[in-house]
Amino acid sequence: MSWFKRKDKGIQTPTAAKKEAPDGLWYKTPSGKIIHTRELKNNAYVSPEDGYHTRIGSKEYFEILFDNNTFTELDPEMESGDPLKFADSKPYPKRIKESQNKSGLKDAVRSAYGKMNGLDITIACMDFSFIGGSMGSVVGEKIARAIDHSIKHNIPFLMISKSGGARMMEAGLSLMQMAKTSAKLALLSEAKIPYISLLTDPTTGGVTASYAMLGDFNIAEPGALIGFAGPRVIRETIGKDLPKGFQSAEFVLEHGFLDFIVDRRNLKSRLTTLLKMLK
Repeated sequence: MSWFKRKDKGIQTPTAAKKEAPDGLWYKTPSGKIIHTRELKNNAYVSPEDGYHTRIGSKEYFEILFDNNTFTELDPEMESGDPLKFADSKPYPKRIKESQNKSGLKDAVRSAYGKMNGLDITIACMDFSFIGGSMGSVVGEKIARAIDHSIKHNIPFLMISKSGGARMMEAGLSLMQMAKTSAKLALLSEAKIPYISLLTDPTTGGVTASYAMLGDFNIAEPGALIGFAGPRVIRETIGKDLPKGFQSAEFVLEHGFLDFIVDRRNLKSRLTTLLKMLK
């Protein structure tokens, strides 16, 4: 009755010869959807099944927005000093170097200019992977210089925010960037040059309290967390439960603080249409 049992064990692969799937080949969304990273990239880093917008940085946004991923970066070598000699559990310069080595970035924002569907534009984009996208002196200075570039060349300015807020290691110097960037945006407004602010997940703290909410058009990605203090802090402060969806982009839009929400897959075309209308 040999047909009821297997006489040989078939192909046997030694454990040492077995190959594991490379790390990062698949991506799992919070809802449990699995997607190949190549497909995710081709879909503007949005899960096609549930529309979940994964967190991306300046590299990916520049790929999506600039024609043929061609752009000229502004102030690419600018990096933070240590004027306050801040030392907590780790010296600030050491923390900066570790973040640079880990992220491949000089600081938490990159700025560049190029063409978007043939239109000239300056873009500054924050990177959450660098100390939580915190706003320090370099972030404020690079944004200010990017605005200066838009004013000098009379081209629109797009700010893509993604931040945990001010950088505590720079204390008051970090908070000064709120005033500096706001003053520069006032000059941009006087020159009648369009400023579009895109708020992505998360946009909080001093960034929300300054340039992120000062756009001629404030727009956001679906589901982005937008606020000043975090929900837990607010809940503990007021002693009440918060409404469902509190601080989500949809909640903020409903209460009049956003102009519209845009799917990242349509971002480039929507921005182009908006800027052509303003022209």
